[in-house]
Amino acid sequence: MKPAIRIRNLNLHIHKHHILKNINVDIPANKLTVIIGPSGCGKTTLLKTLNRLTDLSSDIDISGQIFIGEEDILHTSRDITEIRKQMGLLAQRPFPLPMSIFNNVAFGLKIGGRKNKNILAKRVEYYLREVNLWEEVKDRLHQPASRLSIGQQQRLCLARGLAVDPKIILADEPTSALDPISTQAIEQKFAELKKNYTIVMVTHILRQARQIADYLIFMHMGEIIEHGPAQEILNNPKEEKTKMYLQGVFY
Repeated sequence: MKPAIRIRNLNLHIHKHHILKNINVDIPANKLTVIIGPSGCGKTTLLKTLNRLTDLSSDIDISGQIFIGEEDILHTSRDITEIRKQMGLLAQRPFPLPMSIFNNVAFGLKIGGRKNKNILAKRVEYYLREVNLWEEVKDRLHQPASRLSIGQQQRLCLARGLAVDPKIILADEPTSALDPISTQAIEQKFAELKKNYTIVMVTHILRQARQIADYLIFMHMGEIIEHGPAQEILNNPKEEKTKMYLQGVFY
């Protein structure tokens, strides 16, 4: 499988604590890669490192390489904003901007340089349709986004993320705050979006990983214990720690 992201010898320390340890993995393009593992094992930190969000903390020390295509995004002269535009980030809880539904999506489009009003209107509709939200909000586009349900807000945030034309979607437990119907809507949408995007998702829900993952990464204590095609690992894990985790044994 062609990799969209190649991680080589990645190490991350916070206050001398070794959080990510010698991470080496290729994340396949146009697949849904799911990262699983016990709480505190480094899943979210790895996701933030891919988007350079770890740069926001001054007490973090990182070494290694992360390649998006041929570019090592940890060692590049390109503006950090340009790097982050390659990767839309969907957080655990949705954070719509304090503005209208329309302007939440238009904000992402304007970042991408689109400012013509007619084009903006068409593209806002396009991305709201992409996340199956258009029919639910088309008659109240200029109402505050905060009036939407949590599930609708999450889909709105996904639309805003897609509007910056990313290559990769990063999702940090994006359904943990949602009801079952909204969760299913996000899972189904990811299954469709992976045709055009590479998706990397953190989840603590094994059922979800079994249902939607194409590729699986199992982490423990800051290390990648095992990675590969999801069904191979889920049905026939090679490492004892992976077997124990999948059996519900916590250690």
